[in-house]
Amino acid sequence: MKVALGQINTTVGDFSGNTSKIIDYSRQAQQAGASLILFPELSICGYPPRDLVEKASFVQKNAEALDRIRQQTLGIAIVVGVVTKADAQTGKSVMNSAALVQGGELKLLQSKMLLPTYDVFDESRNFAPAESQKLVKFCNRAVALTICEDAWNDKHFWNRRLYGFDPVEALIGAGGDLLLNISASPFHVGKRELRRDMLATIAKTDKVPVLMVNLVGGNDGVIFDGSSLAIAPDGRVIAQGKSFEEDLIYVDTESLTGDMHEQIAGNEASAYAALVLGTRDYVRKCGFSSVIIGLSGGIDSALTAAIAADAVGQENVIGVGMPGPYSSRGSVDDAKAVAANLGVRFELIPIGDAFEAYRKTLRPVFPGLPEDVTEENLQARIRGAILMALSNKFGAMVLSTGNKSELAVGYCTLYGDMCGGLAVISDVPKTQVYRLAEYVNRKREIIPRATIEKPPSAELRPNQTDQDSLPPYDVLDAILVDYIEDYKSAEQIADDHGFDEGMVKSVLRMVDRNEYKRQQAAVGLKISEKAFGVGRRMPIAAKSS
Repeated sequence: MKVALGQINTTVGDFSGNTSKIIDYSRQAQQAGASLILFPELSICGYPPRDLVEKASFVQKNAEALDRIRQQTLGIAIVVGVVTKADAQTGKSVMNSAALVQGGELKLLQSKMLLPTYDVFDESRNFAPAESQKLVKFCNRAVALTICEDAWNDKHFWNRRLYGFDPVEALIGAGGDLLLNISASPFHVGKRELRRDMLATIAKTDKVPVLMVNLVGGNDGVIFDGSSLAIAPDGRVIAQGKSFEEDLIYVDTESLTGDMHEQIAGNEASAYAALVLGTRDYVRKCGFSSVIIGLSGGIDSALTAAIAADAVGQENVIGVGMPGPYSSRGSVDDAKAVAANLGVRFELIPIGDAFEAYRKTLRPVFPGLPEDVTEENLQARIRGAILMALSNKFGAMVLSTGNKSELAVGYCTLYGDMCGGLAVISDVPKTQVYRLAEYVNRKREIIPRATIEKPPSAELRPNQTDQDSLPPYDVLDAILVDYIEDYKSAEQIADDHGFDEGMVKSVLRMVDRNEYKRQQAAVGLKISEKAFGVGRRMPIAAKSS
């Protein structure tokens, strides 16, 4: 049979928009001769709905939308993700389900068994797990219908499984000869390859075709890459969807052939595409059309501006230069240059007078005290206040520009450079910022060479550089990856890299004591295996361990 994979971008709570898109894609697939079309996990309500599922009206809208789909897609069978009521008298009141509708009738309602609670997931908080699943007969096939995590527990792929039960093994063992999986599988660098290899292992082990449709788009800080797949029983990829954009892919389950749409290749290219998609969707789904960025002349703000221009269009980006008493002429020129290269509006608002007014106001309270980090932070907070004023006046979202390395060690100012509605590169370490800057410049110079080559500096005191306070970024980032992603001890990190143990311990202390800053930061876009935010839940009032 000919199966379509409807790789769509949904918005949480947009029942009308999501449902219309499902109906439109279904009709396209029907006209192309498909017998069945699959849509992603919870595609009716959007993923992740989180605590919205506790609202009775939200659950009811799921049912109403499913009814509309059932009535308006009579010529093709559809598998769609939907929130449904749980039958159990105890536990959670709703389930994460896949509905198979055909000919105006609900043929099967299959609910998710494995509810992940790691990383960004917290499904056990919201959903009741299914107690069992069953095969469904469709076009002379015994179809095993699963939802995302249900396919992520194969003993032949994982060295250590998270669950004691494998729904795929049970369904194939009961006679299933075709595996369908509807997913909302988030992106991180390397995830597409992991997902493909895992599904290929299932296909080869169980000797069945595997079809997986994945969500695409950004919802809050989580980005879904799409990259839907169909895999033959010998492990070959026979169909694939595009990455980071909506797509409609067709697969023939008998001839084992299908559409092979080109995917973005390479770590930098995929990371950049993910950041553009995440920025575009966050801004637009939050109801904004334009953004504001403080352009310092540094590499972080330049990269953020490039991402923003690609995400929302150059005409919707305002760059703001805010030179202070310690800003170099070169930095001002670099800020102007990147704005001109991107074709974005640029405003220059010096902060010298405002900074002096603060000093004068505070002088009676600080008699005889030397200037220190207090005055440095004042400059950052003046800039933050200006950006937020522009945001209020123009109705544009401020994008903060801090990178993951700075956020990790607290090299940032609360209510200053941390101001914003979205932290675009908060999951991008400084060393990766440089790689992405070179990627941006692959065709022509957008980020000035001077911006890339000069020593990074906050320019909040004379002759300041980041390395006055921090180890070199290649050293710092190596420490941060080991500590944040792998939870290695200072001793392990020092031994593995040949670093001074005292220096490593100093970095780890900075990470631990700045949790309070990170939990007040803007939402950040996740592109690594372990990002700050919902996927890393640490206490604030705690001693280092």
